[in-house]
Amino acid sequence: MSRKNDFLSRDELNALRREVAALTAEDEEKKEENSLIEDCNKDYVQDMIAAEELHITAEMPQKVLSIEENGSYVTIDDDEMTAYLYLVPPAKERENYTKDELLSFLQTNGVISGYHQSNLAAMVKKKIYHREIVVAKGQPAVEGRDGYFEFKFDPDSYRTPKVLENGRVDYMNMSTLPNVRKGDVVAVYHHAKIGQDGYNVKGDTIEARKALEIPPLSGSSVSNQDNPDIYLATRDGKVEYKAGTIDIQAVHEVFGDVTMITGKVEFFGDVIIHGNVEAGVVIRAGRNIEIRGTAEAVNLFAGGDVILGRGIQGAQKAKISARGNIFADFIEHTVVVAGGNVQANSVLNSRISADEKVILTGNKGAIIGGYTHAAMGISATEIGNAAEVRTVVRAGNEKEVYIRYQEVRKKEAEFAERMQEIYTELEEIRKKLKAGILKPMESLNLRIKGMQKELITLKEEQSENRKEYQEIEELMAKRQNAEIAVSGNIYRGTVVCFAQMQIPIEHNTCYMKYFRHRGMIESSVIAFS
Repeated sequence: MSRKNDFLSRDELNALRREVAALTAEDEEKKEENSLIEDCNKDYVQDMIAAEELHITAEMPQKVLSIEENGSYVTIDDDEMTAYLYLVPPAKERENYTKDELLSFLQTNGVISGYHQSNLAAMVKKKIYHREIVVAKGQPAVEGRDGYFEFKFDPDSYRTPKVLENGRVDYMNMSTLPNVRKGDVVAVYHHAKIGQDGYNVKGDTIEARKALEIPPLSGSSVSNQDNPDIYLATRDGKVEYKAGTIDIQAVHEVFGDVTMITGKVEFFGDVIIHGNVEAGVVIRAGRNIEIRGTAEAVNLFAGGDVILGRGIQGAQKAKISARGNIFADFIEHTVVVAGGNVQANSVLNSRISADEKVILTGNKGAIIGGYTHAAMGISATEIGNAAEVRTVVRAGNEKEVYIRYQEVRKKEAEFAERMQEIYTELEEIRKKLKAGILKPMESLNLRIKGMQKELITLKEEQSENRKEYQEIEELMAKRQNAEIAVSGNIYRGTVVCFAQMQIPIEHNTCYMKYFRHRGMIESSVIAFS
């Protein structure tokens, strides 16, 4: 066979190519058809799944949140007197809130009482949401009122001298005590008024303070027999109220000067001198002393207050002692001791001691020279002067108080030690008697009785000592916060003292306050608003 017969002719080759192309096109069509069918199948499955899910969802109802779950809340103030409600709108699937539903929600959150009914009704009716609304308020307790006396006189009027326009304080026109006539009404009692308990929004009761009645007035110079609540004066005189007692006393008045010819004046009640009192005169009063003129080197002793309308020039010889307060226009070269306050326009080169305060009033209000002590504090406009006169001011306790405090503590230790010795000795005697080492004898019995008697005496003395110890401690604590305040100038040459501490003022300064802090004397500037 020839080589030519080994190959296809051109026409045969083209026909073969057309056949192969047709087969290839058929395969591509089948692939596309299969892919389309597969995609349709996938879409169909997904559509079926989605339809099934929609069907399931449609069959299952949505959960509607309650008021407790939808973000609504209740808040209560710290004092538990006011409650607020914040509402979130209800779901569309349900109706609006009801008032009973809101009340139930409040109770669940601890709000039990004091409901604000109108606000709750408005929240329901007007659909008030997303705002805190007051829904409950507590009722504060209404405090009662204690019984009290209405006095038909001012028992403290004489304690407040008038301040004049020029700034000076007028002690001249102070009146010691008001006058009354027999039969005048001096006091009326008003009975206690009962209070009313309150409550908070949680339902807790707030108890009102119990109102108290006070004891009736006492005193032989008043009577309330006709009406137990109305007190009438039984005689003419000066009326005074002190510690639940009304006292009406006669007054010894001198219309003129008191001189050395008059000599000594002594009276159990009040003494009023309308003139001057010369040097060397002694006046003793069971109650108050009032001198409306000038006083020189005199000695005054009062069971109540002393009022010196025109001051005193003591010439280093005068002494004033009062269980109450001492008021004076000025005090110069005088020793003054007061159980209460000392109040004056100026003090010059004097020795002042007050169990309460020393108060310098008026524009001058100066302490110059001498020694001034006030247990509860000193207030003045100026202390010292430009000439640098040595002026010592002290507040709080003096050293004598601390010395006495140490003595009392030492005595307490001595009492305890001696009593322990006696107890030990008595116990030894008891043990020896029980063991038969000692035999009862008259001398032994006398010894035992002597120790027992000593124990009784020691206990009594210890009780008195402890009482004094407690009084001193209370006194020291009361005076702990005493201050010295200067609203004007305080000059070089002044010495400021507290307890055993003191500081000299090295430079002139002003508007200062001195006080004791942590065992040191501290100072600060007085701030004026």
